[in-house]
Amino acid sequence: MAAAQTVQEKETEDCSLLPLVHDIIKCMDKDSQDVHQELAKLKTKIQEARELISNMPGIDSSPVEQQQQLDTLREQVRTKNQLLQKYKSLCMFEVPKAS
Repeated sequence: MAAAQTVQEKETEDCSLLPLVHDIIKCMDKDSQDVHQELAKLKTKIQEARELISNMPGIDSSPVEQQQQLDTLREQVRTKNQLLQKYKSLCMFEVPKAS
């Protein structure tokens, strides 16, 4: 269970590079020796973002395959909505009204 939470936290992790770039610019303005450390942080953050992207579901599918999957799923939703309307029209059960 803890492993699933860790994966979910990684997926929602902020991949913003702008604060790191800002820190690098500040270090350069101050002629600080911390520029190399900040550059290393930026490089690490970029590598983490690359790993997240490569692990995303569907990244290995082409745009055409993704479009086909989307069309298939939309057709399934359309069919299920039609069935739902059909069953509602049969009046075999009462639908509770939301209050």
